[in-house]
Formats: sequence, structure tokens, C-alpha cells
Amino acid sequence: CRSIILHELSISCFGVTLNQFLPVLTPTVKPLPLSPLEAQSSTPVGGAGERQALELRVRAVEEENRALRRELSRPPRSPSARLPSGGHRGNQNRTHSEEGTGDNEGQKAAAVGNSSDCVHQPAVDKCETIHVAIVCAGYNASRDVVTLVKSVLFHRRNPLHFHFITDSIAQQILSSLFHTWMVPAVRVDFYDADELKSEVSWIPNKHYSGIYGLMKLVLTKTLPSDLQRVIVLDTDITFATDIAELWAVFHKFKGKKQVLGLVENQSDWYLGNLWKNHRPWPALGRGFNTGVILLLLDRLRKLRWEQMWRLTAERELMSMLSTSLADQDIFNAVIKQNPFLVHQLPCFWNVQLSDHTRSEKCYKDVSDLKVIHWNSPKKLRVKNKHVEFFRNLYLTFLEYDGNLLRRELFGCPSEADHNSENLQKTLSELDEDDPCYEFRRERFTVHRTHLYFLHYEYEPSSDSTDVTLVAQLSMDRLQMLEAICKHWEGPISLALYLSDAEAQQFLRYAQGSEVLMSRGNVGYHIVYKEGQFYPVNLLRNVAMRQVNTPYMFLSDIDFLPMYGLYEYLRKSVVQLEMANTKKALVVPAFETLRYRLSYPKSKAELLSQLDMGTLFTFRYHVWTKGHAPTNFAKWRTATTPYRVQWEADFEPYVMVRRDSPEYDRRFVGFGWNKVAHIMELDAQEYEFVVLPNAYMIHMPHAPSFDITKFRSNKQYRVCLKTLKEEFQQNMSRRYGFAALKYMTAENNS
Repeated sequence: CRSIILHELSISCFGVTLNQFLPVLTPTVKPLPLSPLEAQSSTPVGGAGERQALELRVRAVEEENRALRRELSRPPRSPSARLPSGGHRGNQNRTHSEEGTGDNEGQKAAAVGNSSDCVHQPAVDKCETIHVAIVCAGYNASRDVVTLVKSVLFHRRNPLHFHFITDSIAQQILSSLFHTWMVPAVRVDFYDADELKSEVSWIPNKHYSGIYGLMKLVLTKTLPSDLQRVIVLDTDITFATDIAELWAVFHKFKGKKQVLGLVENQSDWYLGNLWKNHRPWPALGRGFNTGVILLLLDRLRKLRWEQMWRLTAERELMSMLSTSLADQDIFNAVIKQNPFLVHQLPCFWNVQLSDHTRSEKCYKDVSDLKVIHWNSPKKLRVKNKHVEFFRNLYLTFLEYDGNLLRRELFGCPSEADHNSENLQKTLSELDEDDPCYEFRRERFTVHRTHLYFLHYEYEPSSDSTDVTLVAQLSMDRLQMLEAICKHWEGPISLALYLSDAEAQQFLRYAQGSEVLMSRGNVGYHIVYKEGQFYPVNLLRNVAMRQVNTPYMFLSDIDFLPMYGLYEYLRKSVVQLEMANTKKALVVPAFETLRYRLSYPKSKAELLSQLDMGTLFTFRYHVWTKGHAPTNFAKWRTATTPYRVQWEADFEPYVMVRRDSPEYDRRFVGFGWNKVAHIMELDAQEYEFVVLPNAYMIHMPHAPSFDITKFRSNKQYRVCLKTLKEEFQQNMSRRYGFAALKYMTAENNS
């Protein structure tokens, strides 16, 4: 009796069959007294009353055991009953169709008898994948969703599968971001929102989210048919806990009709008393907020959810004419008619912050919070007595270094990421004892990249002459942006090398600038800091890849192009037949030592300043070879374009076709980064043609950190020389006999 009771009580905590573990557990069980009566039974029983009491106790326990056997003999229907920490199920990598739907019968066994003495195990497997769906469209939403993802990744201990319903803009941004983020045990799938527009476009919506605010309604149709449950989140959500805790709430859904997990609305919106003649959509009491939703997709499909919400929306729109809160109005109208659909979540799973909410009533202490919902366009300026706490929590993840979230989930097998495997293999082949190891490693570092950090809107002209200025910069060159925008009216593609915190500083700077905000044709691409070198050529390549015009002008951020250079280059495309020939149009470079320069508005004015010593040919006093082949003496009197020959260390600023070769990533920091690219152009038989009426001027600034290291660190210079030699050897292998001149020129220089 004693052994059986102990076995069955312990096993009832785990929801597995008695026969599986009884042979294993029996030898290790120590007899423990179950009651005072049992303690007395170790001595001779003196009276019939004691014997009768013991018999009654044994019968009661046997009856309890029979009840436990009945419960345990039922096939488990939920993953809520688990083995103790450290135990493993036979198949942890289940498919979507194998996952349970959240019925709580499996928990009942643990609730029988003395189950309160059992240790409660987490309701989510250690390696169970958690599915999250997010609707995200446009540039701003793509930026907002990163903060949400950071907060989820920071707390999570499970594999994650994100399902993004996106427009083409958000898909381009987020696919690049996750590809370069390379977070282990995270899978991302995209679903084309444009294909779903017809499903909801018939619904008039006054909410600022527009048509995308209605797309949660069609998730049962959009997401894979074998996906049984998903957490649906707005982009303005911040998690303060492990998302697995929310995933576990699925196991609390009762019966087969609870299919939606929602938090009650914390504003008076659906009560209809916010202002005179306020007429909201029908809702159950205060209604429910759809910023956080638990969806049991398989049950919703069986209930014919598509037909249910469509009929409800059609009926209500006859009198309401449009939605005010997008999908939330329709969800609430359906729930009003079918209250049994909802499993109400505790309010701390969606603490709603806006001027019309009473979120303070939701919690006693801020430590109780699970999810913060910034459901207001004003974000951090909402009225709440704890808004400073919420603001700090939000800013923590906003500026958190995303590189620190590349954490492995130990003990959980994950799908092989070929990019990650190839990278690790390549890095393992490098010699860590090599004095230039850090230089070589930088070439293969994958930098997290957020394309189009700000809104971008530009269509190239139809005459096929359009040209984009390409440049890269870090935080200390930010002040150049406004000046460049004033000098160059055409499209610009910029790669910015920033930390997460600096990216937010840049955002505030840009949004506070009338000049930058008036320009929709500037693409800002954030490449996040990692490693000890400035990845100058990677940055240039990132900016080049986002060029959508036929031509690009490869510049640097500390140069101001002459006024009208954009139009001049476009005319040169036609004049020099750029479309049919391989040409690199050279824009002569000059420099000034004056921070306040009266910028020359013509070639004649520039020549006058050159003669007066206000301007100089670029780097003539420290690196003459870099621009000497431009032949400035000839340029002074030239009226037509003229061709120049490549020479060693030539590094002019050129306009080329968009399909020209990229920069070599082995060159980081200072030195030879442009020289190698110009050599590559020459090897591919590009003609270098100097434009007679074009110019650009380098503006003074403090020396960069990398040039300081180059000048002060001998090993830096040694490694640069080694990389140059290896690059030239590669050129010889690729271009054969034609590349011998590069070796000869280097030896003679």
C-alpha cells in the first residue's frame, strides 16, 4: 500500500503512465509514514479500534489509487504535463500538427488527491518552439518592431518562430536584418500583405493603421494550415518577461470553444462615454484589446472563423459605416455575439498606455508587469503615474546592443543555418597566432544591418541617366549630412556605422532637421558596430547595393560636391555614351583647411581660390600619388572630357554604372580601401575619363580613429602591407597576364 501510494502520487505530478516508471522507481523508494496511524503500526496493535481505523485508511487509499489509475490511463492530450526538470521526452522536435491544443485534461490528474504537494513543472517544454505573428508594414513599423523583438529575445529561453505579415518594404528591411542578425534558434517567415488586401479592403477603417490594421482577421487563412496556435502582437509591444509564460496560458483555455486569449480593454472607449455622441462598435462590457492575442488557429478554423467575422462585420457596417479601431472593433463585435470564444487574460499581459486608459488599476506594483503596450501615437508622452518606469523599460530595449542577443539555446537542437555553419568553418580555418588575425577576421564578420532606417521614397527618372551619390559615415561625421543634401539634389544612399544607442541619437537628429526631413530620396542604412576596425568597404558595399538608379557616384561623406553636379553627371551619361561603354568618370578632388569656406559656384571661382591658397588639390602635401593621374594642370584649361591612365595608388572619386564591382572587404580601417577598388576597375578595362567642369571639395575635420592607429601602430602598417600583397596575388590569379602591371607598378613606387 505504502509503495503504491508513493509511486502514484509522484507520477501523477508528471502525467505519465504508472507502468512506465514503476519498475524504475520502486527500488529507490524509501518507506515514509503516510499518517499517524502508520507510525503506530510499527508496534503491536493493541486494540480493535486501531486495527479498524487502519483498515478504513487502506480502503480509502485504494479507492484514491483507482481514481488515479482511471485518470492516468487516459491518453495525454496536452503538453502541459511534463517530466521534471532535466527529464526528456522521446520526441521534442514536434511538428505543428503534433502540438496539443491546450486542453487541460492532462492537468486534472495532477490536481487529484494530494497533488498540491507536487512540484509544479513549467507548462512549456524547454525546446518547444513558440510561434509569434506580427503585422508590419512600412519603414516606421519596421523600426518599431525591432524593439519588440529585442525585448522578446532578451527574456526568451525557447526557440522562436516569427511569422511576419509584411508589405514589400518591411519584408526587404526585416529579411536583411534577421539574415545579418544571425540569432540562434530563431526562424522567420514572411507572408505577402499585398496578397491579403483584397480580403479586408472592403472594410472602411478610420484608424491610423489603415488597411494593415485589419489583417489579423485573416491569420487563420494566412498562416500555415498545420500551425495550431500562435501569439499575435502589435509592433508597439514591450515584453518584461519570458514569452513562454504567455505561451503556457494556452493550457488554461477551457473546453473546445475558447479560441481567443485577450486582455480586457483598459479604456472607456467601448462604454461610449468619452465625449458627446461617442458611438463605439458593440462590445462585451469594456471590450477587449487586440494588441496581444492568443489564437487557437485549428479550433478557429473548425468554427469557420472566416465566415463568422465577415458576417458580423457586414452587419455592423450597415449602421457603423466604418471601423474606428480597425480589427479590434470587429473582434469585439464577434465576441459580443459569442462570449464563449474568449479566455480572458490577466491584465498584466497587456498593460495599455494611452491618455484614455486606466492601466494603473491593472497592477499593484510595477514588478507584476508582463507586457507593456504603447497603444498611442504619442508613445512616451502618455499620462500614467509610472510612465517614467515604462519609458526607461522601453528605452532599455530601444538602445540595447542587439549583438548581445546572439545567444545559443544550449540543449535544444535547432535547424542548421548554412550561413552560420560556413562562417564558423571559415573562421576556424584562420590562424589565431597570425599577427594579422584580427584584420583577416574582420573580413568575414557579419554586421547586423537595418536598411532604410528612415522613410525612403524615390522613383528613378525614366530617361536612364539617373545617378545616386554613395557614401558612408560614423557618428562623428553626422554634421556633414545637411550640407551634402544642400549640394546634391539627387538620390543618396548612405551607410552609417553606429551602435544601437547611436542609431537612436541619429534618429532624433534627423527628425529634428528640416533639411533632412524634407528629403525623401535619401536612404539611410544602419550597419551596427562590431569588432575593433571601421569596416569602410563593407559600408560602401551596403550603400551600393541599395542604389536603384542606373549610375552611382562613389564619394566620401567629408566631400561637398559642387552645386549642380547631379545634373552635370546626368548630362555626361548621354554625352559619353555611358550605357554602351565601361567608363569611370573622374570628378577632380580639392580640399580646404578652412572650416568656413565660401564655396566656389563655378570653375573660374574655384581656380581663383586655388591660386590664392584658399584651396589645394586633394592631399597634394601628404599623398600626391592618390590623385596625381587626374592631371590637374590639364584640367585647369580643359573644356572637354579627357582620358587618363591608371597609375599605382590612384584613388579618384568616380561615377560608374550600378553593376560595377564592389569594394574588397579585406581592407578595413585606414589605407588602400579605394586604391584596391580603382585597380579592380582598371583590371576590368574601365576607361578613366576626367570631367572638365566637375569638382568636389574635402572639408576639414579631426583625424579619424583609424588613421591615428595607422600612424602610431607599426603592426597596423605591416598588416596593411601584407593584405596589399595578398590582394595583388589574387588579382594575378583572376586576371592573369594583364595584372602583372600592378605588381610592377607597386615595386617601382
